[in-house]
Amino acid sequence: MSSSIGQQLSGIFESARLSAEMETFLVITALSFLPFFLVAVTTFTRNIIVLSFLRHALGLQQSPPNIVLISLAMFITIFTMSPVFEKSFNMGVQPYFAETQNLNDSLENSWMPIKGFLISQTHESDIKLIYKLSKQELPNNSSELTPTTLIPAFLLSELKTGFKIGFIIFLPFLLIDLVMAAILMSLGMIMVPPITISLPLKIMLFVVVDGWGLIAETLVASASG
Repeated sequence: MSSSIGQQLSGIFESARLSAEMETFLVITALSFLPFFLVAVTTFTRNIIVLSFLRHALGLQQSPPNIVLISLAMFITIFTMSPVFEKSFNMGVQPYFAETQNLNDSLENSWMPIKGFLISQTHESDIKLIYKLSKQELPNNSSELTPTTLIPAFLLSELKTGFKIGFIIFLPFLLIDLVMAAILMSLGMIMVPPITISLPLKIMLFVVVDGWGLIAETLVASASG
């Protein structure tokens, strides 16, 4: 019985075109995994971490609101990933709807541009760590990397990159806080919270240097290298 089910599934993936009902089912299923896909194989994780670090560095608790940061991170992600998605669509999805590829080949060709992007953004040490944890032998070349090992390694690299960028952003604002604290202590104003004086200065400095533009440029450039 299991062999007959396997043959049926194999026939479905090797057929040139699925039925309209099956295509609708697959589209709905894919949409349900869209949030997971957004976090797992794009730069969204890096972007939202950096923007969160920025808000804390400025000393703001709820401004900008979470929905604004998430929206900004999402659109920076779309802008960064659009060449990869376009290439994936042209290599896999478009030939499938043109009935020049079966579903199996279409999925594989769609994955290749995404896989190339993930490899370019993933640290080799993270790949080695994932293979060590899974007790698998490290492949000889990157073409042998599987999604189950590449994606978690990519997420680890994204976390590292996001924290590195966030740390660099945090430093100048931390320096302003320390200077304000030292000035207030020297004036004997110990009871005055340093954040009361430093917050307007940090906001003014951030606006003057066009901080939002610099952050967006940094995030896009970090994913293009």
